[in-house]
Amino acid sequence: MNRSICFYFQVHQPFRLRTYRFFDIGRNHYYFDEYYNKLIMRRVAEKCYLPMNDLLLSQIEKYKSKVKITFSFTGIVLEQMEMYAPEVLESFKKLIATGNVEVLSETYSHALCSINKRDEFERQVALHRETIEKHFGVKPKCFRNTELIYSDEIGATVADMGYKVMLAEGAKHVLGWKSPNFMYVNAINPKLKILLRNFRLSDDITFRFSQQSWSEWPVTTEKFVTWLNRIPDNEEIVNIFMDYETFGEHQAVSTGIFDFMAHLPEAILTQTNFKFATPSELAKKLQPVSAIHVPNKMSWSDEERDLTAWLGNALQDDAFDTLYKLTEKMKLVDDEDLIRDWNYLQTSDHFYYMCTKWLSDGEMHKYFTHYSSPYNAYINYMNVLSDFSECVDLHLKTKESTKLKNNLKKQKK
Repeated sequence: MNRSICFYFQVHQPFRLRTYRFFDIGRNHYYFDEYYNKLIMRRVAEKCYLPMNDLLLSQIEKYKSKVKITFSFTGIVLEQMEMYAPEVLESFKKLIATGNVEVLSETYSHALCSINKRDEFERQVALHRETIEKHFGVKPKCFRNTELIYSDEIGATVADMGYKVMLAEGAKHVLGWKSPNFMYVNAINPKLKILLRNFRLSDDITFRFSQQSWSEWPVTTEKFVTWLNRIPDNEEIVNIFMDYETFGEHQAVSTGIFDFMAHLPEAILTQTNFKFATPSELAKKLQPVSAIHVPNKMSWSDEERDLTAWLGNALQDDAFDTLYKLTEKMKLVDDEDLIRDWNYLQTSDHFYYMCTKWLSDGEMHKYFTHYSSPYNAYINYMNVLSDFSECVDLHLKTKESTKLKNNLKKQKK
């Protein structure tokens, strides 16, 4: 019996904020560190995107339809590619044009709005869908939420938007004795099929690949294939979901990560009964075994696999609440610069930088942040948000004033 393996990669970079002090409020309305954002994009382009795209393209050219990959791109990473690394965007277009790559739908800004702002969630998803179609000429059929955030309610909302499949984390506290290696359905709307991440095999590549203290180090293609072959024969699918930046950025080329990926497809195709598949193909092929009940929101981040990477401490919650209090006002805004900033400020990374966890999770947050402390991340963000809020209010007052003047002119005529 042929079984399936699904490789999915998230491609994302935030627009990082510049140092924005209290005295900048009301004076300077540009919030983003253009130099640093360009620097990071160019670095990741050279280390990860370009060489990994070339590697995957060569694999697809070699094995044709036998090798299939799935990607999701945030709208803001595509903006940065256009601005700072257009050759990267072209290389992704070339990869997708093979027909062996599926592109998923998600929020435009890698935002957290699915948690409690349905209208904004739907706006972000619609904007993202338009952006993907513009760049790649494809209409996404399947959905992945920011950081695989999922719950029964979020899944039902995604189903209402017309999607048939959604990706989620195969969290232990949700699955219990169940295996992530089956197709499930949403507990509220069973029309939505759910693909669950095999976090052990995914994290073996993402986090443990270069961890020499790990008893299973080094990870080789032969060893990985052995792990796949140990999976019980009745389990139908293995979902390997990870950040694309794992390759060359988080795991340096010196670790052998590119050699591993260069040899992995052949090893899977010749030494296992697994075949590569995309989420859309799996939706047609597999029958769900049961509903998965997720009353509380989960994600693929940190040990808890919940929302505490972005929400939960006083800094994060205050910033989140302050930001989304602007939602109703933003529905009235028609200024392109303000809408752009609204999108950028919703990116979940800003809240991730405010996390105050310790131990291994804390080290992971320190790795990704460019701030000296969570408190400094919070202060900087709130200074920006204060100025942005003032700009929104001024825009709406000006808009209302202009409307009144135009009405008076009409009455005089």
